[in-house]
Amino acid sequence: MTNGEYTLPDVVALLVESGEHGPASHRYMVDAPMPSVETLSEIVEDLRSVLFPGYHGPSKITPETMPYYIGSTLDRLTRKLSDQINRGYCFVCESTDTDRCHNCEERAKCIAKKFITKLPMIRQYLLGDVEAAYDGDPAAKTHGETVFCYPSIRALTNHRIAHELYLLGVDIIPRIIGEMAHSDTGIDIHPGATIGKNFFIDHGTGTVVGETTIIGDNVRIYQGVTLGAKSFPKGDDERLIKGLPRHPIVEDDVTIYSGATILGRVTIGKKAVIGGNVWITRDVPAGAQIVQSRAMQQSFENGGGI
Repeated sequence: MTNGEYTLPDVVALLVESGEHGPASHRYMVDAPMPSVETLSEIVEDLRSVLFPGYHGPSKITPETMPYYIGSTLDRLTRKLSDQINRGYCFVCESTDTDRCHNCEERAKCIAKKFITKLPMIRQYLLGDVEAAYDGDPAAKTHGETVFCYPSIRALTNHRIAHELYLLGVDIIPRIIGEMAHSDTGIDIHPGATIGKNFFIDHGTGTVVGETTIIGDNVRIYQGVTLGAKSFPKGDDERLIKGLPRHPIVEDDVTIYSGATILGRVTIGKKAVIGGNVWITRDVPAGAQIVQSRAMQQSFENGGGI
């Protein structure tokens, strides 16, 4: 330090020292590179082009060339995905056992191949989401418009990819893929959330869907909806207990309008309609219609949120 000011060597030394300890300390595993956001973005875009060929990726695909394009794309991205899955394992692994690392490489290859077999199912779900967007928005002129333009379809493509990787036990990669969609669309869906068929998020900006949320079939929600947790219990060590079911269950055919906030492990019954800007912390029966004035009345009667 000179004249009360830090010199460049001082700053470097302090940054190095502060990074040697703590939960986010420096990573010194030179042989275990971090997952690459750039490569994962390329993988997701390749998957998008396989799930919606012609709409994403090369536009001049014909029925004759499509099998060759899809096959070569899947062959390439499977290898890239396997490497990223392995990097995800290394990201959370503190072992220096080289045999264990070799097992992670083999495990990553197997999971990448298993994930590829899930793509036809993912595509069927996404086609249902496209149909729901087209049917649910009078401004949609064609199904292709929803594929090209709707943030809901972009976010759900990322989510359905990330969710399958999450179910396969892949570390960190699903979160990165989910956050890509969050950055692009403003729709924040945790990869652990279970979402049924024909799901539509109209507009979408500011929508939040928590990790343990379960959403049924034919559900429609609007911008600014939060399906979140009401409380975060701590263990004996005063740290948050991870993995507890703490987010809502939304049953089939429910509609939730903009700005609604639903917190905790509550159930929104089949065919219920939740009005805009309503705050809900209790179960809602099937077929109920909850609007702001009624929600306020029930809140006073119950001594709290519904």
